[in-house]
Amino acid sequence: MRKFLVILDDSRECLNAMRFAAMRASKTGAGVEVLAVIPPEEFNHWIGVGDIMREEARERIEVHYEVFAKWMRDRQGVEPTLVIREGQSVDEIMAHIKENPDIGVLVLGAGTDGKGPGPLVSQLSRTAGNLPVPITIVPGDLSKEKLEAIT
Repeated sequence: MRKFLVILDDSRECLNAMRFAAMRASKTGAGVEVLAVIPPEEFNHWIGVGDIMREEARERIEVHYEVFAKWMRDRQGVEPTLVIREGQSVDEIMAHIKENPDIGVLVLGAGTDGKGPGPLVSQLSRTAGNLPVPITIVPGDLSKEKLEAIT
């Protein structure tokens, strides 16, 4: 089954990317895979402290993910899967896509502030020619109604 890969982070634009991926998956019979990347610099402490921080980061991600997963299951009839990786975001996203041939589309949310579309969109669009899948960039300020209309 083809899957939409969407990135879970703390950005506001993540919400519209999640919505878009779930709506498209629902309408096309595809799946949704949610990828969260924990940056390595969060654990540059003593080994014991780093392990505790790593576990806390995983727990935060799982709680955040479950909010989206419940909405996907209840509203869109889609059962998403969660993958958590550790490392640099772009490197981990690229590696995950290359390791998983069932991923058909990478869905990213674009920021709405004056600083640009966001670091992931900027970095991944520069390497888009090397990706084995297309990227869909979802504007962060699209309304739910507009998202429903275009999916």
